[in-house]
Amino acid sequence: MPLNTTTAPPFLTVLVRGLLAGLIAGLLAGTFAYVAGEPHVEAAIAIEEAASHAEPASGGHQHDEALVTRSGQRGGLFLATGLFGAAMGGLLATAYVLLARRRRTDDDGRSGLLLAGAALLGAVIVPFLKYPANPPAVGDPATIDQRTVTYLLMVVLGLVAVWAGSLGYRSVGAQAPLWQRVAAAVGGFLLVTVVSYVVLPSFQEVPTDFPATLLWNFRLASLGTQVVLWTGIGLLFAALMHHDRRRRAAAALPST
Repeated sequence: MPLNTTTAPPFLTVLVRGLLAGLIAGLLAGTFAYVAGEPHVEAAIAIEEAASHAEPASGGHQHDEALVTRSGQRGGLFLATGLFGAAMGGLLATAYVLLARRRRTDDDGRSGLLLAGAALLGAVIVPFLKYPANPPAVGDPATIDQRTVTYLLMVVLGLVAVWAGSLGYRSVGAQAPLWQRVAAAVGGFLLVTVVSYVVLPSFQEVPTDFPATLLWNFRLASLGTQVVLWTGIGLLFAALMHHDRRRRAAAALPST
């Protein structure tokens, strides 16, 4: 049974908890990426370097040396995932406050987990199925701008698909069986997702001789990093908000 309180936490309190949850989850995701993803990155870089060394001196282009060493990149991985996680946690906290009046439950933990799950589905899984991550040595540099724009558009459309699913769920009366509301939610989500997949262009730039096992191991590690990030944000934010609600409920009790 959820605890009842007369006042909602101020936005700054919720934001700080979101930032903290995101920072910790980002570091956890960075650890996962380092363990599960770095070996595949190293293998892909080795393939890229071997291909560049095999180019004829007269016909090949010169490759500039990396400005940041691999050791620096590995260290920067944790900084990048930590900052990204904090930013995503802040966005989650903002959405939590903005959608407070539309929530159908007073359970802060459940609400935080649902928001994190919706973000994982719409902003990560839906785009991944259309545009999975590629390791170094895969992709045409001439299309990088187009690929970036279409990927960001797919992220937006993925979130729209989740919103459409939510509208579908709410559009069915509360007296209707649960399966009808779930079917309406799935239908709204799939409608937007399928249309997006059909309308947006596809990019087939993986070399035919690139190892398929390496490609999919890298992609799964990339997806796993995002799953760890959003699962961590959801669980940590839910725990922090639940603790805050219990603290405020205890403070509201009359002293004896």
